[in-house]
Amino acid sequence: MDKIPLTVDVNGVKYDLKVKPHWTLLRALREELQLTGTKEGCGKGECGFCTVIIDGIATMSCLTPALRVQGKKITTIEGLPRQGKPHPVQEAFLEEGAVNCGMCIPGMVMAAVAFLNKKANPTEGEVRTALSGNICRCGGYARPVKAVLIASQKIMEAKTNE
Repeated sequence: MDKIPLTVDVNGVKYDLKVKPHWTLLRALREELQLTGTKEGCGKGECGFCTVIIDGIATMSCLTPALRVQGKKITTIEGLPRQGKPHPVQEAFLEEGAVNCGMCIPGMVMAAVAFLNKKANPTEGEVRTALSGNICRCGGYARPVKAVLIASQKIMEAKTNE
């Protein structure tokens, strides 16, 4: 089966790829761009491990046909740090010890970033709802929720200091 051209902006860089018609965005990211931070879990959109941000919306890349992202802006976990500094959500996850085995963390962080881009000062319940599409095999939800709340404060403080 022949590959089809695909142009995407991933983490601020334009790529001209060639993908097979049946490929998912997850496969294109991992195999064509070697961006392996986005994890493959269930392959059915149930675990959230593969969450990326497409045009500002948290999206499960295992369910997204690669050809549907033509011309879109995609952010993966590798694209969050700026000038070598982790995103505030990444910092908060580390500070709170919200990182267990690591399978769910990239997707959970991406879901949190997309959520905080829309909701500056969320409640704990809102954070729990925002992260509800992400399954943690280790069962650790309290620390990620706390980390997102801390990250929200960090982001608001940074905006105040700008």
